[in-house]
Amino acid sequence: MAGLFPEELLAATDAVLDTFEGDFPGLAEASDTQILAMVERVVLALNTVNEAHNGGAFETDEREQLCDYIDTSLTEHGVDVVALTARHGLGRYQLADKWRKW
Repeated sequence: MAGLFPEELLAATDAVLDTFEGDFPGLAEASDTQILAMVERVVLALNTVNEAHNGGAFETDEREQLCDYIDTSLTEHGVDVVALTARHGLGRYQLADKWRKW
């Protein structure tokens, strides 16, 4: 497993997610623009982690887990992700797709 998930990859991913989690307070009152900016920041930061690992940091399972984590985290903090995506012409599971390269 250490070959698939080197410590520096795990640490970099954890740091990105910790920063994302730091934006949770007040999320339920945030505007769509603020929420989408938050999603954009975390996705772009994960793109950077992926690029640092030659574009192979996240395999299919990990990509799905990261997208689910973003979605679930928003939902748990009061964001109606279904309504948010619908208001912006996105499918239910397309929230991160605009920025995601992993």
